[in-house]
Amino acid sequence: MYPLIVEARNKFHKSLLESGLLTIDKKGIPSNADSSSRLSINIASGIAIRLMARIQEKTAGQTSGAKFEQICMQYISDTFPMLQNLRPGKWHIVKLGNRNSVKTSSFAQYEHLEYLYNLTKNDAKLAASMGNDYMVAPDVVIYRETESDMSINSELTVIDESVCHQTDIREKNGGKPILHASISAKWTMRSDRAQNSRTEALGLIRNRKGRTPHIVVVTAEPLPSRIASLALGTGDIDCIYHFALYELVEAVEAIGAEDSKELLKILINGKRLKDISDLSLDLTI
Repeated sequence: MYPLIVEARNKFHKSLLESGLLTIDKKGIPSNADSSSRLSINIASGIAIRLMARIQEKTAGQTSGAKFEQICMQYISDTFPMLQNLRPGKWHIVKLGNRNSVKTSSFAQYEHLEYLYNLTKNDAKLAASMGNDYMVAPDVVIYRETESDMSINSELTVIDESVCHQTDIREKNGGKPILHASISAKWTMRSDRAQNSRTEALGLIRNRKGRTPHIVVVTAEPLPSRIASLALGTGDIDCIYHFALYELVEAVEAIGAEDSKELLKILINGKRLKDISDLSLDLTI
């Protein structure tokens, strides 16, 4: 029997293959490659071959993004809740969307945003002066339920009625769940849309009241230069997690792309790029 994360990583890749998300078309171009870039095709092919992708037509663009978000969410659901010994709590992992009742303002750190939204919705002048950069919509979120006094005092009497009237974790205080992590899933980084992840991250940092959640990006982009455009620098995104970093490194080494090898080395040694297998353990921090 494989360790939990080894098994989950294998299942993650199997889901990408079985869903038709990671494929190679009849021209030999992988579904996550940029067909106009020979380097992108070569690296993506190396990854696809190592993951045993089959030949078939790739999924339409918008569908690819939604499928990748769903598969990423499932991977986190298969791993993070099982790490109660490292990060106990009552956890929920959900994929956000326009139809989902859970919004950023559903959480303790951001509940004031609903009030701001209602103000600006009915006041055009106020909306023009404030803008709407405080409205953030992550792809996948992890949030924690508040805890009862019985739970807090289960091992040791920690609180009573004389203290702790404002802490977010205490259920009796009537607060909302606590946003623990925001995960942006990017199947590829073909355009400036990939930089939306940075904009979302800055919005979460600037507009919070309380603790900043983990803010990460998961991607299947094969080109190290495009990954670097989002990964380099600090202050917004915690880290980028690649869907198959080990296979990416092997593919780049196999084709002898020296610039890409050096860039990957910088990103990995600088703790700006990690494998998907690292994500759940990092989320326990």
